[in-house]
Amino acid sequence: MGVRHINPEGLHRNPAFSQAVVVEQPTKTIYIGGQNGVDASGKVVGPTVGEQAGQALRNLATILESEGATLSNIVHWTVAVVDGHSFDEGVAAFRQVWNPADPPPAITVHVVAGLGPGFLVEIDAVAVV
Repeated sequence: MGVRHINPEGLHRNPAFSQAVVVEQPTKTIYIGGQNGVDASGKVVGPTVGEQAGQALRNLATILESEGATLSNIVHWTVAVVDGHSFDEGVAAFRQVWNPADPPPAITVHVVAGLGPGFLVEIDAVAVV
């Protein structure tokens, strides 16, 4: 697979994310729509960012597994968290599911005025298999 995680000189290096990810060959790419902290019945799993982020990550893993992929195939995350809520719990949920031996994906985090009723976080992703 022709995927390179890049962190050019002159930019901040962080073990939690890559500055960019380059896909150099035609390959299977999975674009995953925003996942919230809802279970299979559509019910919000809990009132905290941590609970909801954990469920959103499990939802992402389920989607990827259905296509023969894993979270390690994700090259970019976009995370939206509702204003007034700390994303520290979301980072903790990410650390529980991400293998630190895998190259970290590029990531964008947005603080938003609101999401759907009861939703505190939404995560979408792009994966390359």
